[in-house]
This record gives sequence, C-alpha cells and structure tokens, in this order.
Amino acid sequence: MRYPKFIESGAAIGFAAPSFGAASEPYRTAFSCALKRFYDWGYKIIPGPNVYKGDGIGISSTPEKCGEELTEMYLSGDVDAIISVGGGELMCETMDYVDLNAIRLAKPKLFMGLSDNTNMVFLLTTLCDTASVYGPCAPAFGQQPLHSSLLDAKNLLEGTKLMETGYDLYEKESRKDEDHPLETYHVTEPRVIRAFVPDGAGGLREADSREEITLHGRLVGGCMDCLTTLTGTRYDRVGDFTEKYRADGILWFLEACDLNVFGIRRAIWQMKRAGWFSHAAGFLIGRPYCHGQVLMNLDQYRAVTDELAELGVPVLMDLDIGHIPPQIPILSGSLATVTLQGQSFLLTHECI
Repeated sequence: MRYPKFIESGAAIGFAAPSFGAASEPYRTAFSCALKRFYDWGYKIIPGPNVYKGDGIGISSTPEKCGEELTEMYLSGDVDAIISVGGGELMCETMDYVDLNAIRLAKPKLFMGLSDNTNMVFLLTTLCDTASVYGPCAPAFGQQPLHSSLLDAKNLLEGTKLMETGYDLYEKESRKDEDHPLETYHVTEPRVIRAFVPDGAGGLREADSREEITLHGRLVGGCMDCLTTLTGTRYDRVGDFTEKYRADGILWFLEACDLNVFGIRRAIWQMKRAGWFSHAAGFLIGRPYCHGQVLMNLDQYRAVTDELAELGVPVLMDLDIGHIPPQIPILSGSLATVTLQGQSFLLTHECI
C-alpha cells in the first residue's frame, strides 16, 4: 500500500469538483469560508476550474472536464493534497475521464471526499494501491463554530491524529440552509452503537455491552450507492485487491445515502455474491439516511446481518460513518484495529 505524505503548514491544497461544485447556496458561502480557514491554518489554496460551476448533470461540469481537472490536479507537482468540493450523483461518469493508470504511477498524494467521492477513494485503494481519506468535503470546514470532527479530519490529513473514538451526539435535523450557510452540526441525538458477533451456530447475535470486541484488517469501502454501481464494471478489481491483502483481512466500512432498507439489503447481497467479502475480517456500518426505517418487517440491522451472518465475523452498526454527521475520517487502504466495549469505540490507523 502506498501512503501519501501527510501535509503540513505551507503545503498546497488543491480543491477539485469531480462531483458537485459550490455553485449555489449554502455551499458557495460555506466553501469560501472554508478556503479562508485553510489559508489561516497556513496552507496554500489552489481551487480548480470547476469548483464554482454547476452546468453539469449531477456533477459540476461535463464528465470530461471533471475528469481532466482531477487528473491534472493529482499529477501536478504544485499540489500536495486534494479535497473534494462536494458529493453529488454521477461521479461514476467522471471516472471514465480520470487517468487512473497515470495516477497509479505518480507520486501519491492525499485525496479526501465523502459520498459520491467513494468513486475516487475506493478506486485509489483498490486499483492504485494508494491510501486516501473518506472524510468531509471542503464546504464543511466553513461552519461556525467548527465541530471537532472537522478538526479530526484536518489532523488525519496532517498525520497528527490516527486514532478515532467517534462522537457522543449526532445530527437528526440540520439547521444549515441557504439563509444559514455556516451553521455547525446540530447534534442532539445520542450515538448508540450496536454490535453483532458470531453465535457459534452460523448466525449472528447482538453482543452484550460487557463484551470486548476487537477487529483488525485493511480498511476499504465507502457509500454503497456508489459501490454497487462499480460492481462488475471494468473498475471492479476487488477480487485482486482482497486476494493481495488476504493475510491482513479486509475491514469493510460501508454506509448508505439514498438506499432504503431493501436497497441496503440488495447492495449487501450484490457485493457478497460478486465475491467482494471473501476475505472479510469484519464490517463497520455507518448510520444510513433511512435510520430507524422499517419496511415489511425489515429494519436496517437485518438488512445487513441476515446476509453477512454466514461470514462469521463481527458487524458493528450505527457508527459515525457516512451521511449523518458527524463523521470520523477514515484512512482507506490502511491497516486498522477497532475495539468496542459497550459504547466505548476506538479505531486506530496503521500506515503499514
């Protein structure tokens, strides 16, 4: 695994828009404030040509222009790290114009993004053998005051904090809108992690709060909405990747955006039958947008555990991963050790 150099004050951060740009509110104001914040932290700021555009379909501009921007920024000797400006809908089309072969051979640099940016984070890991960060997009850094999760993401980019414990509260209803673009996360709900462990009879049982659970493996994953789109395409080299790192075990981090509970179950079914989970060491599942949904007696827990039970590995659910903030930043591609006892959670990244 190739680990890019962590950034430090004075480094140049490129801001690219391979998915949505910051063309409208509340993103435009939040992004502008985020740029000022990074500048005040001592970083050089290099916005790409598409960051304020909104003429694309589901992305900032045309797939060709978005792919060109991302490729040129990654290969540029003047850019030390890249942060995506936003998630979106059709970054999969951008990837057809990203030169992943050139990126695989280039000096690695950190890329960070969330949601639709799974397309880049996941392929950097599985196709380019390069670590990257599944973490907040740039406009989030414009909020006032700054939630501690954003500082954690900055510290991970700087390599000064490689351990994550998550956060006590999460956001149920956001206060951010066009008139309030700088609102911080409105965290009101207590985080409750649920853990499922092998029951010894081919199934999973919910763990007792007194049990200590430990997982170890190489992190890979992202948003299932995007991952299932990549499954079976020319970008799907997951079998080669998991075979290469089978001795480490694969620690999957997964979350969902638009999928309801049946969509989540279908996504797990598809990835499993595509052979992606053959060397799984465990699963870290984030809170989905459909959190709390029950359809035809199916909830978000059985949507996952019924399919994963036969793998005989622990499944931790409702973690601070994904679309419901706050989010822990994850160094995709790194080795990690995760421990959980009750609600005490710790994820430790290892750059080996």
